[in-house]
Amino acid sequence: MKLSQLVLGVSLAFGLVAGAAAQTVMKISISTSQNSHQGVAIDTFAKEVEKRTNGRYKVQTFYNGALGGERESMEAVQLGTQELTLTSTGPVPNFVPETKILDVPFLFRDKAHARAVLDGPIGQDLLKKFEAKGFKALVWAENGFRHMTNSKRDVKAPEDLKGLKMRTMENPVHIAAYKGFGIITTPMAFPEVFTALQQGTVDGQENPLSVIISAKFDQVQKHLSLTGHVYSPCVIVMNKAAFDKLAPADKQAFLDAAKEAAKANRARVDEDDTKGVADLRAKGMTVIDNIDKAKFVQALAPVNAEFEKQFGKANLEKIRNYK
Repeated sequence: MKLSQLVLGVSLAFGLVAGAAAQTVMKISISTSQNSHQGVAIDTFAKEVEKRTNGRYKVQTFYNGALGGERESMEAVQLGTQELTLTSTGPVPNFVPETKILDVPFLFRDKAHARAVLDGPIGQDLLKKFEAKGFKALVWAENGFRHMTNSKRDVKAPEDLKGLKMRTMENPVHIAAYKGFGIITTPMAFPEVFTALQQGTVDGQENPLSVIISAKFDQVQKHLSLTGHVYSPCVIVMNKAAFDKLAPADKQAFLDAAKEAAKANRARVDEDDTKGVADLRAKGMTVIDNIDKAKFVQALAPVNAEFEKQFGKANLEKIRNYK
């Protein structure tokens, strides 16, 4: 081998090493499966980050609570032991109390209303509240409207919920509301839910259709009621120090990647909502889809009075009436 070839070989090898070293690897996690509305979101985010930073940043994706449940992932991102996570708002109020208001039952008319609120000034102001707690919230994404499932009986009216032992998210607003229905609430991290339903530790749970389908809850739950009682947002959060270290162009790349992720995520929620009921009926679930929402709203009147005291009636009305 000629000396020039050797030099070229060595310099190429060093170039590759330098190239590899220049790539920063980050982690992002979800509690649901890859084939889900959340999986689509983080897969899109990872692809877009790599593309928009010319491969200088690579985002590794983890599914099914592989790095812990949503609360543990939020803690890890806050501490900086993990850079990113996509989480429902289940555990978020424990870190950013101002977000609690979004979990009030029957606050949003429909998905278009909820998305407009989150993408508008109200939602954007809430994203800023994460910063004081060590997070950079990149974008609001979506879980969807939550519905009730259980293994005991059809739920057609609020009184049918009395005495059902239901898994709830680790979320103070949800827990207060479901107690108002007479539900025996059992807060639990998502990765534990399937087994708890299978073993009868709890009778039921509540989640959007996207989650019910991807988690295969039809295998352990017989009855589904389309209560749509709470709209459930998701949020992509990043460790604030990790975000602050990025160059301005890279910050923008991460924010733009997050926007694309939210777009893909919402499209998947729409698709699951459209096809989900027929899909779950075909798998043997009984679906109650003619719910009298007014009765459920009425049953929560005492709890809603408490929420008005806690959040301020004007703040709730501002969201309810947002156009």
